[in-house]
Amino acid sequence: MKNKTVIQGLILFLSFFGMWFALSNVDFVSIFKIKERTSKVENKIGDLIWDDVTHSENIVTNDSITKLLNRLIKPICEANKINFDSLKIHIVKKEDINAFALPNNHLVVYTGLILNCKKQEALQGVLSHEIAHIQQNHVMKKLSKEIGLTLILEATSGGKGGQILKEIFKILSSTAYERSLEKEADLTAVNYLLKANINPKPMADFMYELAQNHNNTSGFSWISSHPDSEERAKYILDYVKGKKYSTTQIVIQSDWKSFQEKIKKLDQ
Repeated sequence: MKNKTVIQGLILFLSFFGMWFALSNVDFVSIFKIKERTSKVENKIGDLIWDDVTHSENIVTNDSITKLLNRLIKPICEANKINFDSLKIHIVKKEDINAFALPNNHLVVYTGLILNCKKQEALQGVLSHEIAHIQQNHVMKKLSKEIGLTLILEATSGGKGGQILKEIFKILSSTAYERSLEKEADLTAVNYLLKANINPKPMADFMYELAQNHNNTSGFSWISSHPDSEERAKYILDYVKGKKYSTTQIVIQSDWKSFQEKIKKLDQ
């Protein structure tokens, strides 16, 4: 009787283990193509929004400007094994101090942000933060929570889709992520910078400076959509204490100044 109980127990265990092993090796995502469908929707939404932006905003296409911005971003991607070519980087002529991510790896940078960054490392820090949102899939997480999957799908189907796309653009360009996602993006950005041997302190200094000034000045979109910036600057500085990194700049100072001067001339 005892042996029979042991055998039954062994059979039950092996059956459970066999079922677990079988289930763990079944790729349900591939079977139902959930990931593929989600990716297609994300790509379509991102491209539709950007197409709409190109008809309403002044897009900077000057090669010397776009190439230098790429020079600032590419080493960060290379050091962190991020596919630089997968990013769709756009510069928009607008005074607002802002940068944000859209679905399908669109990274939008306003000229107002570039002009208000005293140091190239500050700009690299802000853009690393937005790249972190892209890499951590925060963009779609935010949209799913803010408007729901039904409206996200409706945005790609025509009809009222155009109005929904405008609302999605407004959400992504001007409202905050959850605090936990912001902190994840902050610290991921800092790690990106450290791996690329870029000083992360100017990023924290920039956040602190804008946090002090934005209540008295309009156009501080990035800080307005990223609350608690003073507190975040402090924990970034705490995080980098004791960590070693190079202070070598990606582009020489004269090129950085020339870059900003070219941006200024766009407004003349």
